[in-house]
Amino acid sequence: MASSKPPEVQMVRGREGTEWTLALSLRTLAEFRVPNVCNAFHVSLGKSNKFWVSDTVDSLVQTNPEGAVLNRIRTSGGEGFHTVTDDENLIYADRMMNVINKITEDKIKKFTKTGDWEPLSIHSSRINGDILVGMIREGEAKVTRYNKTGREIQNIQTDNKGETLYVHPHYITENINGDICTSDIGKQAVVVVDGLGNYRFSYEGYETIFSPYGICTDTVGHILVCDYKEAVYLLDQDGHFLQHIFTKKDLVFPCSVCLDDKNNLYMGNAVTEIVKMYKYLHWV
Repeated sequence: MASSKPPEVQMVRGREGTEWTLALSLRTLAEFRVPNVCNAFHVSLGKSNKFWVSDTVDSLVQTNPEGAVLNRIRTSGGEGFHTVTDDENLIYADRMMNVINKITEDKIKKFTKTGDWEPLSIHSSRINGDILVGMIREGEAKVTRYNKTGREIQNIQTDNKGETLYVHPHYITENINGDICTSDIGKQAVVVVDGLGNYRFSYEGYETIFSPYGICTDTVGHILVCDYKEAVYLLDQDGHFLQHIFTKKDLVFPCSVCLDDKNNLYMGNAVTEIVKMYKYLHWV
């Protein structure tokens, strides 16, 4: 369970120069035992009271807080390979077939093919509905942006010096300012570019070897990232370490993290099928 000691209160600059007091709270709200999965390596949330959970084998399950199985898909497995759009459709990557699929009204349709690139991670933008995909191909890696119809509109692979940005981008998300935040286990770093693909920064951990997994952002632009061996880190929008949200005393092998529109934090781990929900933040 979460530590009883609350995180520090921080002052956050709000709209038009006002200041918000951000009080972080880690009160446990619920625990969900997800049927038909062996662990919870990735969690995708929609606006409804439903969520998708996947393991590392071949199960992708839609469930609710009551534990009912609403849908189940056999997949090629993976980590951050699915996302829910604003209109409640699931989009997921098939790594074996190099295809991204979309589920609409319980029907699986091809969203797009990725050619000879293997799709690893995927995120549906809350800003404009674009789909961001992290991919690999024989020693190369990139992030590709698709529009809502599946048309490729942007590729991000190198910085302005021609240096490779990514190695194995297995989780991906977008910040409120349009930054694309990628958890790259090959680089052992969180790699962040702006919406145009310009390199901004990399975060390589805090004191110990960094094993970045699940990643998400909150309503004020903080970045939350799971360190598989250690903790969940809270970074500011520019990549500065703020604090641990959880430590290894609180969690075992944290690997998935996401937030709903009510600021509830969902955590999954690599060893059980349990997803925990916490009250993440509130305004004072």
